Amino acid sequence: MNSAKIKEFVRTYVRALIESNAAIFAGAGLSQPAGYVNWKELMREVAEDLGLNIDKESDLIALAQYHVNEFEGRGKINQILVDEFTKNVRVSDNHQILARLPIKTYWTTNYDKLIETNLDANNKKVDTKIVPENLSHTMHDTDAIVYKMHGDSTLSHEAVLTKDDYEGYDLKRKLFSTALQGDLVSKTFLFIGFSFDDPNLSYILSRIRILLGENSRNHYCFMKKVDRNDYNTDDEFRYAGIKQELRIKDLKRYRINVLLVDEYEDITAILQHIENIVRRRNVFISGSATDFGEWGETKSFEFSTNLSKAIIKNKNNIVSGFGLGIGSCIIAGALEELYENKEKKVEDRLKSRPFPQNTAGDIPLRDLWTKYRKEMLSNVGISIFLFGNKKDPETGKIVAANGMEEEFRISVENGTIPIPVGGTGFTAFNLWEIVMDDFERYVGIDSLKTLYLELGDTTKSEQELIDTVVKIINELTKH
Repeated sequence: MNSAKIKEFVRTYVRALIESNAAIFAGAGLSQPAGYVNWKELMREVAEDLGLNIDKESDLIALAQYHVNEFEGRGKINQILVDEFTKNVRVSDNHQILARLPIKTYWTTNYDKLIETNLDANNKKVDTKIVPENLSHTMHDTDAIVYKMHGDSTLSHEAVLTKDDYEGYDLKRKLFSTALQGDLVSKTFLFIGFSFDDPNLSYILSRIRILLGENSRNHYCFMKKVDRNDYNTDDEFRYAGIKQELRIKDLKRYRINVLLVDEYEDITAILQHIENIVRRRNVFISGSATDFGEWGETKSFEFSTNLSKAIIKNKNNIVSGFGLGIGSCIIAGALEELYENKEKKVEDRLKSRPFPQNTAGDIPLRDLWTKYRKEMLSNVGISIFLFGNKKDPETGKIVAANGMEEEFRISVENGTIPIPVGGTGFTAFNLWEIVMDDFERYVGIDSLKTLYLELGDTTKSEQELIDTVVKIINELTKH
């Protein structure tokens, strides 16, 4: 991998995700790991019907047209699409990661429903555009729009596949071209699993280049570097390398930057890294206290408020419940910093979630709290733990905060990195000891161990602990 280019891509695409300007263009290669065949295999029987060898054919669009011409219709091709893209397949890692990311715009030439299915599995409301008529209707309160540029297996007779379909695209599906042009101008695209052999896409990209020239937006695509092991002879390998280099240079005309990877698995690693960065911008703060110990109430309130302000100032978002004793200070500190900086979308930077205290419903209150915690922690990458105690209603004694312990368990199960501020004592100190006893499991970044040790130092001032927490957050984001 070219690490410099990939680092630049990650920075740019993360920024686009944060600003809601990121888009995906998915090709057939995205669906293959899930179990769908590639286009050559899909058209193998079609080629055999024509007395041709699919391994010698490169123009599959023409091949489909030949079959329609010879057999006076596309009935068999339609059935192949239905049979292939309605079969059961496994879920791919890349589909799952993309569905979890805050991407609102998906374009695809694929006929399968993997993008929509994975978005739905992540509780996202999807507006799918299959035919031009869909573009004139807007579904209310959607999380993502999926444009099926070449149709869908459920409407196989309208799928774009033959030369007739491509030649008549601007008559029948021009609205898709117009919509894609607009998105290419306003959003940063990541092309994934796409070969760039699609004549319709090439036409649209050409139009964008002609209309906007150097003002066109930068986009990115993954491409596997040619590998000697994939070729029979040195000459074939050299030829493929020359052709790949020429294609990379040609794509620059459309402001598409190629990201070369050594293996397809590298794509998953890069997407996972992007997800980690995005999730780690969201910080969950778990804290409760009836007894403030040696800190005292005033010092504890000031620390909680200033920590919250520092996290917001660091450009992180906060998710928190109204924890007993200090919850209001966490919310107040975040709001103060947001208002001071005249943030317009406070709800995007601060999500405060009070816990219900009574219920007459069918779900027991403790079960309801667990579901609530899981939902709160579903999209955060870092969890901070402060203090952590409560008064036992039966004995009146100060006991550990079992709610904080549950939030710690859920965080770990979600792959969220815990930051227990042991210096605040009580449950937070117990959790800090657990983390330090198995640092590799809970954090896994040796360079951070010194900073984590500082979190348990009771001689550190409040500001020193806050500075340490922010340093850890920033280091975790880098990793």
